[in-house]
Amino acid sequence: MEIVNVKDKISRIKEHWQPKIIGELNNQLVKVAKLKGEFIMHRHDNEDELFYVVEGSLEIELKEKTLRLNEGDFVIIPKGIEHKPIAQKEVLVMMFEPNTTLNTGNVLNELTQKQLEKL
Repeated sequence: MEIVNVKDKISRIKEHWQPKIIGELNNQLVKVAKLKGEFIMHRHDNEDELFYVVEGSLEIELKEKTLRLNEGDFVIIPKGIEHKPIAQKEVLVMMFEPNTTLNTGNVLNELTQKQLEKL
């Protein structure tokens, strides 16, 4: 059992769009990442996904609207919903997801990370 400082863990990340694991509970992973620019539109067929903005602001584009999250906000994207995270400026996020969640969901490309580093 250890105390985890989220901002300290995120400060160790150098690259964007490469989530790192900082905790595990009940088959869920707690991940942190630095985001900047646009990701890809994707969905997770079997997993819900929670985005919590630690610092900055994040847009999540959906088919019918765009969600705008500010520091301290979170949103749960239900399984099966297509979404595209967009960070106009660098944003620090924490995510809660089942340990089966692939960062690019139903899309496999150069951004896909099958093995995540633990911090």
